[in-house]
Amino acid sequence: MQVYIVGGAVRDELLGRPSDDRDYVVVGATPEAMLAAGFRPVGKDFPVFLHPDSHEEYALARTERKSGRGYHGFTFHAAADVTLEQDLARRDLTINAMARDNEGRVIDPFNGQGDLQAKILRHVGPAFAEDPVRILRIARFAARFHDFTIAPETLTLMRAMVTDGEVDHLVAERVWQEQAKGLMEAKPSRMFEVLRECGALVRLLPEVDALFGVPQRADYHPEIDAGIHTLMVIDQAAHYGFPLTVRYAALCHDLGKATTPADILPRHIGHEMRSLQLCQTMSERLRVPNECRDLALLMARHHGTIHRAGEMRAATLVDLLEKCDALRRPARFGELLDTCRCDYTGRAGWENRSYDSPDLLYKVLAAVNTVDAGRIAADTKERGKIPERIRLARIKAVRTLLNEAGDEPEQQ
Repeated sequence: MQVYIVGGAVRDELLGRPSDDRDYVVVGATPEAMLAAGFRPVGKDFPVFLHPDSHEEYALARTERKSGRGYHGFTFHAAADVTLEQDLARRDLTINAMARDNEGRVIDPFNGQGDLQAKILRHVGPAFAEDPVRILRIARFAARFHDFTIAPETLTLMRAMVTDGEVDHLVAERVWQEQAKGLMEAKPSRMFEVLRECGALVRLLPEVDALFGVPQRADYHPEIDAGIHTLMVIDQAAHYGFPLTVRYAALCHDLGKATTPADILPRHIGHEMRSLQLCQTMSERLRVPNECRDLALLMARHHGTIHRAGEMRAATLVDLLEKCDALRRPARFGELLDTCRCDYTGRAGWENRSYDSPDLLYKVLAAVNTVDAGRIAADTKERGKIPERIRLARIKAVRTLLNEAGDEPEQQ
């Protein structure tokens, strides 16, 4: 029985990067031997065991054979006669197909170290084409190692896989899993650029792919192209270190611009409601977590209004807070404002512009929170008038903040 550290831990150590990704492969063992050594089985599709002390995963060396379409279309063979090189040969990229033995020696049968030095993402062998998830993984690694290039032969193979229809068999959960990881990388735009370059973006995220080539007004968007703007916005979210909820909302905020009637371009009147509908459709298809979906829907609907907060009167500002559920969900409202900041600064040459809407709206929210809704309810005899009295008191508080003239708030 020989144990090797494999994959990402070896790669990251050679790059001098921290890594929590420690995978172990066991060569020359059987499931019975692992159980006798105190390991606990956890694998469903192939033998994987938890170490009795560290609880880390140890997998028996295995080979795999394509037996059907998609991610689950594989038959695995794990036995004591499977060699380390055979196990490494089934991996996706050369930089992930290295191992380290217990004496610290690197086993590198596919020149992963050379590709690390040359900063190239290259597939290990023809078996790469059997698993469509690997297209998503390459795109994700491109977002992490954004100064790496994809080997031409690997990109050609990815395009052939798309043409062959392999990506059409990916399950929604796995698409979202890889997309979420890619959004959290240092330069998430690279993931979508790679998917678009190999033809997979239009198959997996047609709502996003449709944005490319759609013009916007140059005075508001010097980058002009709506797809490029979207990529700039998600990169701004990464630059600020914002969470996945914000990054997904950044991705979805302008989806409606792809369906703007041609006769009004480059203006995008009413794109917010169209964005809302497309965001709902895409989120349902990918089975996006509720917290990501909900923030994305708020962003799609309200980002244009939030950008204009400085032009609004007190009553309109109070209505905006209520529509965004800012009083009950202040943390989520903060994430909404963070996403709006990314949208505003995610434009060519606007990266360092000041953005005033968040500061104003935080002050407005604080003013609204000074209103004692409970006291107003207790003092109001006609129960049906309670909501309006609370609203008027909130508007008055915001008017005081803004030094806004007028005795009575405008009715909406």
